Amino acid sequence: MEKTILIADLASLEGFAAKLAPHLLPGDVIGLKGELGSGKTSFTKLLAKHLGVTDVVNSPTFTILKSYKGRVPLYHMDVYRLEKTGYDYELDDFIYGRGVSVIEWYPYIEEQLPDELITIEFIVTGEKTRILKVKGSGRHAKTVASLSA
Repeated sequence: MEKTILIADLASLEGFAAKLAPHLLPGDVIGLKGELGSGKTSFTKLLAKHLGVTDVVNSPTFTILKSYKGRVPLYHMDVYRLEKTGYDYELDDFIYGRGVSVIEWYPYIEEQLPDELITIEFIVTGEKTRILKVKGSGRHAKTVASLSA
């Protein structure tokens, strides 16, 4: 299932995150892609808020992975630096773990991801506006069909 969602501003991005969060269960994986500055980390911060994370969430660009406690653990990964090195980090314990994994630049490790996942492509259309191309496979297809901004 694929759905296109128009994002007018940060408030509508938060609305989208708030609608997605209740559907997420331990072991779920969300793959994010989009150019630098397109909103991947902003989305993750908002999703974390709606998963009950109270810590400050920021980009794990240099550490690859940050873990947060919430309703379910949140594993925030930025695998951008793995583009040229390949998948040599032991991320499977998190990707297939007890939390929700949000992976920025997921195509760089796509072959390591489960078949059932949610992917979100962020397309910049203006200073604050975005188009999100959201796909859900397996049980996530129903979730994606129910989402809006």
